[in-house]
Amino acid sequence: MIERFSLKNKVVLLTGGAGLYGRGLAADIASAGATLVVASRNAEACAKVAAEEGEHGHSVHPESYDQGDEASIAGLLQRVLERFGRVDGLVNNSVARPMGGEGTDVAGWNESLRINATGLYLMHQIFGAAMAEAGGGSIVNIGSIYGLVGPTLSLYEGTDMATGHPDYYFNKAGMANLTRYYAAHLGPRAVRVNCLSPGGFFNNQPEAFLERYVAQTFLRRMANSEDLGGAVVFLLSPASAYITGASLPVDGGFTAH
Repeated sequence: MIERFSLKNKVVLLTGGAGLYGRGLAADIASAGATLVVASRNAEACAKVAAEEGEHGHSVHPESYDQGDEASIAGLLQRVLERFGRVDGLVNNSVARPMGGEGTDVAGWNESLRINATGLYLMHQIFGAAMAEAGGGSIVNIGSIYGLVGPTLSLYEGTDMATGHPDYYFNKAGMANLTRYYAAHLGPRAVRVNCLSPGGFFNNQPEAFLERYVAQTFLRRMANSEDLGGAVVFLLSPASAYITGASLPVDGGFTAH
């Protein structure tokens, strides 16, 4: 049974592989045996991840692309296919945060949608078509609990933390339903599409916030770098062969109240 969770002989693209969740995902996907391509706008950061994972004997390869540019996404696919011959899995983890907050200039909102909404659509369209043509694959979207629920503003009282940007809520909620659309669209051609909605990641937040936040989780803690990878590897692997169109919270019970 355990072999069904392996990613051996699979080529997986992870976008945004050097950030808070992304760095842990890169380690976990590579550890599961995949040939992993990590891509973001920051080529240097991706190269560092590849080098670090290479020291552990993992096959990780850096790439760069602009998710707000259709030609850049198509070019990334072409380079992956030229080098590895196929792409079996895609983890959409990249996110841009150009909006300064609620009430800021609309240019930030528009830029966010260009990358986080239109760009996400293009990733599904371009990579999904390639997977379908090759006979199958798995797309895993990294959403957020704030695509499922609204903000709990009391968590932030007395801190200097931003209460979240409205474009983030909009984009992550849209990601959940775009997942369902492409699960239906690509399912007949053996491409599965699922969405994970992680909760808050511990990043040395103010103590007042931490106390309030963990009290809202059933597990009484925030997420760490090891908490999301298991679900991602599962959804990429043959062990989840009959799961598509699903939206799974990975939040310690935060949204289960």
